[in-house]
Amino acid sequence: MSSPVIAAIVPCYNEELAVGKVVRDLRAAVPGMTVYVYDNNSSDRTAEVAREAGAIVRREERKGKGNVVRRAFADVDADIYVMIDGDDTYDAAALPEMIRTLREGPYDHVLGVRDQKTDTAYRPGHELGNRGFNWLVGGVFGSEVSDMLSGYRVMSRRFVKSFPAASREFEIETELTVHVMSIRVPQAEIPVGFRDRPEGSESKLRTYHDGFRILSLIVQLIRYERPLLFYGVLGALAVLVGVLMGIPLVVEFAQTGLVPRFPTAILAVGFGLTGALAWTVGFVLDGVLRARREQSRLSYLQYAAPASTDSTGSEPPILRDAAS
Repeated sequence: MSSPVIAAIVPCYNEELAVGKVVRDLRAAVPGMTVYVYDNNSSDRTAEVAREAGAIVRREERKGKGNVVRRAFADVDADIYVMIDGDDTYDAAALPEMIRTLREGPYDHVLGVRDQKTDTAYRPGHELGNRGFNWLVGGVFGSEVSDMLSGYRVMSRRFVKSFPAASREFEIETELTVHVMSIRVPQAEIPVGFRDRPEGSESKLRTYHDGFRILSLIVQLIRYERPLLFYGVLGALAVLVGVLMGIPLVVEFAQTGLVPRFPTAILAVGFGLTGALAWTVGFVLDGVLRARREQSRLSYLQYAAPASTDSTGSEPPILRDAAS
């Protein structure tokens, strides 16, 4: 087997102060890797700086990191995909180990778990919010994750080409994480260095806006990927309200033989029927989900697993050179 084709995808918006170093560090970490910088309508010299550093520069005019990743995953053809932010906060030197882990597993997804090297690497509240999202998604989808919002990942071809990429903005990392859990692909986590942005550059994250978008996506993904849970809880709440409203009526009827509050009785029955309908919808959508997952699995299985060795039984030259 010949050496794998490795492509790095670097989404960028106004990162002229950082993107040049990111491209150079990536090319030094894994010689021979092709680096694609996707310029998302930058108003500065991001594209020129990236091109001068040796990257292939492409442009995505629809604003949002999710749109960039969707476009890149469709356009770029490779055996192994690297996704990393263009703000120079992630340690590119960890990349050879991440690629080696992917191939030796073999895994389909290797997550770079951020290990902050300075006390200010995380913006205020981001680390706590990340932990909360990790707990919520891990609990609902039944698979632990240490850093679901990390923008540093290494992925196999079969994972990337089976990923629908519906998100538009920074919630793309959440969608990637849930896709891993949904189709149950083999994955691993590797600690990677995480540092402050270069002086003078600004984060594009909007803490509350993007936090609410991520939370909204999680709720949507629960509805799509756990319909029995989602509609089961809604149905149970509706039935509970109906029972609480109906108990006094039943007691009064048992004592007097009369039902004086017909509107309340009708409302209680309505809540009960709504709960039963919600459960029915959950069961139907669970069947649809099963068919959809089978289709995703078949799409995933069309591609070969990442191979750990070349035809000589040793590491491919692209990784041997990086290790040396």
